[in-house]
Amino acid sequence: MAAREIGPVLQKVREVLLGRKHMNNLRFPPVMATRDWDTVPANLPPGPSHLLSANGYYTRDGRRDVHPPTVLADGAKALESGDAVPAVLTKSRAPGRVFAYSEQHAGDP
Repeated sequence: MAAREIGPVLQKVREVLLGRKHMNNLRFPPVMATRDWDTVPANLPPGPSHLLSANGYYTRDGRRDVHPPTVLADGAKALESGDAVPAVLTKSRAPGRVFAYSEQHAGDP
């Protein structure tokens, strides 16, 4: 099957005008990838449906193996009440003067 293409002289003119080689974006069998999945079987890892014994109709669906989430914390250890004496808070130091942008004074322009 021949690809749709113009003559060689017009191809050269088109390359000069485009400044590059023209890429035909139509799909023709000689330029398409081969379909080898018909001849080569897929290499898939075994799943829950690959077990042949006791593989009933309702158990073939792998989505049925999903279980409820496991509990990571049951709430036995709660936060403390806050009656303890807090540690001494130190004022953090800023790297230079802090300018309060939201405060406006009458003397400001």
